Amino acid sequence: MPTSIPLTGAQYEISAGGYRAIITELGAGLRQFTHGDQPVISDYGPDELPPAGAGQLLTPWPNRIDGGRYRFAGMDCQLDLSEPAQGNAIHGLTRWAGWQAGQHDADRVVLRHVLHGRSGYPFCLDLTAEYLLTAGEGLRVTVTARNPGSRPAPYGTGSHPYLTAGTPVIDECSLELPAARWLPAGPRGIPVTAPQDVTGTQYDFRVPRKLAATVLDHAFTDLSRDGDGLAWVRLEGGGARTGLWMDASYGWLQVFTSDSLEPGRYRAAVAVEPMTCPPNAFASGSDRIRLAPGDSVTHRWGLRSE
Repeated sequence: MPTSIPLTGAQYEISAGGYRAIITELGAGLRQFTHGDQPVISDYGPDELPPAGAGQLLTPWPNRIDGGRYRFAGMDCQLDLSEPAQGNAIHGLTRWAGWQAGQHDADRVVLRHVLHGRSGYPFCLDLTAEYLLTAGEGLRVTVTARNPGSRPAPYGTGSHPYLTAGTPVIDECSLELPAARWLPAGPRGIPVTAPQDVTGTQYDFRVPRKLAATVLDHAFTDLSRDGDGLAWVRLEGGGARTGLWMDASYGWLQVFTSDSLEPGRYRAAVAVEPMTCPPNAFASGSDRIRLAPGDSVTHRWGLRSE
């Protein structure tokens, strides 16, 4: 009897120093990441579609585009509305595409996808995603985009892991979020004003504190960084602590406390999404990357159990 293919395609397992990760052919997504026998992220099965974007790589834009409309290099572009209930284009064009393995070692896998032009995105990108595990640093994710086409291309990227920290619900978890400004958005997730100071608001987690009943589904920016230029988010609870870092190329975070998810995932994890640009960046131009023909750009973030 033929062996069935899981919905997420080939499964690429890597391990090192007590860490183990599984990356999928579908979308080059991070399906599972553990340290010892403890999950570091909220995972899902190989024959299950990523729930609520779990672990997905978001490119050539993260988050939402209002009405799927934007203007670039003198062209008016209209994307398919992949979030039809809200009338938005969401999370890019490659998370449901097949990515091909260029290299797969015990501790490392490199996946590649060539994004050809299409209606609403008449540009070409050569994309690679490298997942590397080390005993000391945990997981490092490197995303590179090169423009092999004949015209400049608009670009941004993000990733969508849901962090866990040893508790069935996040209310008793402590969150540390190194962001000085938050971005108000309307009910469709589209920004309505410029970023605002977090001081004195429920969105100020620069000093670690319990999430309790705080509801988050917001973008944050103005990130403080360590001496290596890394911004760190930490979630602690149940005797475990998870740390997520982003290099200086990621200037934004989306943080989502899973309040709209189904039972079993409701407030069970916190989505912490490194983003190179804010929601609606293709339309607003805010931190939108203009990738010239022949140029490339690389972004790095990582996860570890602390």
